[in-house]
Amino acid sequence: MYNKIRITLALIIWSCIHLSAQGQTVPHNNPWALKELGTLPPIQSLTDGVWLKGDLHVHSSHSTDGGTPNPNRHPVAKIIDFAKSVGFGFIAITDHDNHVFGDVAHNTWTDPAFKSDSLLLLYGAEWTTTRGHGNTFSAKPYNHQKLYDVRDQRDIVIGSVKKELGIHLSANHPAGPKDHFGFSYDLVNSMEVWNSALWTKNANSILIWEDMLASGRRVTARGGSDTHSPSDVNYIGTPTTWVFAAKRTSQGVVDALTNGRTSVSANPYAPRVEFYADLNQDNKMDMMMGDNAKATGKKVRFKVQLSGKVVADSTYTISVRKDGRNFGTYKMNGSNPVVEFEDAPVAIERSYYYLTVHGPSTDYPQVPRSSKVTGNMVALSSPIYFNFDPNF
Repeated sequence: MYNKIRITLALIIWSCIHLSAQGQTVPHNNPWALKELGTLPPIQSLTDGVWLKGDLHVHSSHSTDGGTPNPNRHPVAKIIDFAKSVGFGFIAITDHDNHVFGDVAHNTWTDPAFKSDSLLLLYGAEWTTTRGHGNTFSAKPYNHQKLYDVRDQRDIVIGSVKKELGIHLSANHPAGPKDHFGFSYDLVNSMEVWNSALWTKNANSILIWEDMLASGRRVTARGGSDTHSPSDVNYIGTPTTWVFAAKRTSQGVVDALTNGRTSVSANPYAPRVEFYADLNQDNKMDMMMGDNAKATGKKVRFKVQLSGKVVADSTYTISVRKDGRNFGTYKMNGSNPVVEFEDAPVAIERSYYYLTVHGPSTDYPQVPRSSKVTGNMVALSSPIYFNFDPNF
């Protein structure tokens, strides 16, 4: 019996050595691998809400770039009046916090003109640091000084302060070439994937965004003109960010931004793109951009539509990106352009889909040269997600 045990053990050891020599090893159990997800949070209504448009990166005279303060350069009152004139529902005046040593609460926010009975004003600032820039958004005043004071601390410290303040943090112009975002993207809820009227400058930011999405991070897409003063090329609304808010309130805007129910258009008059998915082929849309569902391995029907001012007798090109790769290109036209396509997201893998829209430019009379700079880039959507861990 003893000899049989010795022989058996020897065979086991020999087999392990032989398999190892052939490069075969026992599969590694990755504790971070994608596992079966529990019950996902319910998807919010696709109809109980309102589409609102605005600009999430605007500077007033309280941003003193390039020299001494000039209160007439870009006053808050002018910004608010202009935003109203182009039909905005909200705006974020995000002045550089380092110009006032973090005290935006007693500068931009206490400006007598910082008020409106119809335009939703978000409280925020451009968090301006050595390692990069980010915008903060809140439905109510918060202690921005505290965030400014930890700007050079380690990310874990910054993250705890951000959580304490209960604010939305967004990465600005993440790829630079200067003033990039050099912090962990685990700190942010959204990313400025479209900065200014010049769409082509955002290519590297899109690559960073796709890396974050591919790694399981649900990062909302947003735009921002980053305007500092009046211009006929790049000004308020170039580009325009749209949110589908559950309620027409400042908190509704911030929540929609956090939840990813957003798209971006070239200007306030350009068509808004909407992106939906029918999970069970019952001809009823079940989710929109920003939403996350479990994949079954069966086909899902996707729907893309353009709403608003569509250029008559023109063709728009929809480019769908899936998991960082080109999935398909589709044409749409007519007074109410709609296109549908199908795919079967894998049941045991993460996947995401988002799209860009190219076509005829839309005139922006208040900023007449912007359309030439933007070219044929019309709109971009946040992703639709499958199998993303909500507790990531």
